[in-house]
Amino acid sequence: MLTPFSILLVLSAAFLHASWNALLRGGADRTQSMLVMNLTVGVIGIAMMVFAGLPSPTSAPYVFASGLIHQVYNALLVRMYRSGDLGETYPVARGSSPALIALGGSLFAGEWMNLLGSIGIGLVCAGIFILAAAKGRLHTMNLPAALATGVSIAAYTIVDGIGVRASGNWVAYTGSIFTFFLAWPLWYLARRRRGILKISLAEAGKAASGGLISLAAYGAIIWALQANAMGAVSALRETSVVFAALLGALFLNERLTGLRIVACCIIAAGAACVGWRF
Repeated sequence: MLTPFSILLVLSAAFLHASWNALLRGGADRTQSMLVMNLTVGVIGIAMMVFAGLPSPTSAPYVFASGLIHQVYNALLVRMYRSGDLGETYPVARGSSPALIALGGSLFAGEWMNLLGSIGIGLVCAGIFILAAAKGRLHTMNLPAALATGVSIAAYTIVDGIGVRASGNWVAYTGSIFTFFLAWPLWYLARRRRGILKISLAEAGKAASGGLISLAAYGAIIWALQANAMGAVSALRETSVVFAALLGALFLNERLTGLRIVACCIIAAGAACVGWRF
């Protein structure tokens, strides 16, 4: 069962996660913003490893798998936000992952689901359907990328939930994962595409801030995954969909319609049911 401190920490991570996604969505060039975010996270990841050392060798396969999946996730985020609103695509991506994570936790970690968890999955799916129907172009333009992003979220969460428990040191495990975030900037530099990193100081500062926020958000989640069921942590984290809808309306001039509010609330309620099954 999640402790009060764990609940507070994961809810804080949910807000932070929605915040850095808002920064990415609001960037002038999402590819540039993601590169700066990755560079920031990767450098701090190295610093964490210098401080905490290496995780247990038994967790090495999980570190590599998580690092690779995160690269796919970052690419999908950039694709998703090129044409989709934060309040439209973010809930689909985040809301589709708890059901997959709960299933993965049941299959790979023995975290079996009860009736309330099944009801929660149904609510999440219903919320996604309503959100997708709220704006017709989501289905044709953004829904595939948003759902693919949700699959990648589920994949790295399940990998990290198992990997951090095998690592013996959550700080070292987290730092090891974050070093993989250097891969994308280094790949652009290796292809002599240095121009992609020419970004204004204001945009660079905003992107770097997003990187720091994303690091804090997911570091908190990895800490929580050590001793709590993956489905419960994920479900509570995905209350970030409500934060994302509010941030999109407040700072990105996105229209917060009644139908989108209802859909976000249904997704959040479903995520809570999945979490409370434990």
